[in-house]
Amino acid sequence: MAIAELLIELKAVLPEADMKEEESHPLGDGGRVIVYPTTEEEIAAILTYANGNGKRISIEGGGTKRGFGGMTEQADILLSLSNYKGIVEHTVGDMTLTVKAGTPFRELQEYLASHNQKLSLDPSWPEETTIGGVIAANESGPKRLGYGSARDVVIGLRMVYPDGTIIRAGGKVVKNVAGYDMNKLFIGSMGTLGVISEITVKLRPLPKYESLVLLSFPEGNTEEVRSFAVTLLDSAMEPVSLELLSPSLVERLIGQKSAALAISFEDVESSVHYQEELVKRIQPANTTMTILSRQEAQVFWNEFYKISPNGTASKISQETEASLKIGVVNLDVLHVMKEIELLQDTHNIAAQAHGGLGHGLCQVHLKGASDDILSAIVQIRAFVTRLGGYVIVKHLPLALRQKINVWGETPSSLFLLKGIKEKVDPNNVLNHKRFVGGI
Repeated sequence: MAIAELLIELKAVLPEADMKEEESHPLGDGGRVIVYPTTEEEIAAILTYANGNGKRISIEGGGTKRGFGGMTEQADILLSLSNYKGIVEHTVGDMTLTVKAGTPFRELQEYLASHNQKLSLDPSWPEETTIGGVIAANESGPKRLGYGSARDVVIGLRMVYPDGTIIRAGGKVVKNVAGYDMNKLFIGSMGTLGVISEITVKLRPLPKYESLVLLSFPEGNTEEVRSFAVTLLDSAMEPVSLELLSPSLVERLIGQKSAALAISFEDVESSVHYQEELVKRIQPANTTMTILSRQEAQVFWNEFYKISPNGTASKISQETEASLKIGVVNLDVLHVMKEIELLQDTHNIAAQAHGGLGHGLCQVHLKGASDDILSAIVQIRAFVTRLGGYVIVKHLPLALRQKINVWGETPSSLFLLKGIKEKVDPNNVLNHKRFVGGI
């Protein structure tokens, strides 16, 4: 069907909706036509039309994750939720919030700050990424150690199934334990089971004070970092993050080229300062300690959340950019970071990486020639597999995603995932081949 005909049919279904033709993009995951619904009913109407007419849909929030998964350049329709945003319900006393999926994360946090509350997640590119995208990808940042993941804050979802049916999972209260926790089925499913329309989350009060301790290890002694991390994790301290930063990343952020630990504390001011003093007491002799106050820490994190490639970029860099998510047993992060440093020389690439010594998740950002990037990913995956971990490619141009398995080794549970997909979306309407095993 020609694009003009598709637009005519969509206009007949949604006469009031904004829509336009889209040009192809090197990251793929686009659509021949972009549609911008503003209501849940419009979302349902689009899905009903696509399901009944053999059309496929790609889903987009802010577009920051456009290079994450997906094997096709364009579906028939790109369903953009960028105009579907706003607060639905905020119960301040119960500290719960229901919000539309297309709401930008930073916009949401600014609203909550006026009520002295926040959503305890820390995704990349918060100005552009949407809360729906964060939930669909189960995204988290360095503060996962203290905050947990998206699965820990979501208490309810409204979903639009591929046939247009609207369902609800969970509820709007924190203590909701009846039946199966269906939320977890959709969180992290990359939009392959339905379009998230509304999200209900539990909130936290804003901390009275926060600081960031940067502990630099000029000699890069892995055992010294390990010993310190074990001592801190076994202590009474409660850091929100215990993130090991690669020398190249530290140089970018603060101008010093040495491995460093980013130790974040959030509490009342006296408790934060007390924990800073405890860090000083166990600080290894040959390390350098810098304490960033509340405002300085916020500036640091604002810059930190912009280090990964952004799928909204209108121009693709001449050098290939890739972003990897690596999961290992928490202290094996040390081995991963060391391997990343070695890869820079053996593969002639630039690498910036960080990993949580309390939760075992690493984020690695690579830049270089396409062949070198692909070769590095293969080597990293082999190394991490030997550690019993996994590697997921979170950002890569479409042409290269088609040459490599973005999700890694097929899990033994793939038959179950496929069975759910076939039951919910038998016509493969939503985000075709965007998830594990080509789902």
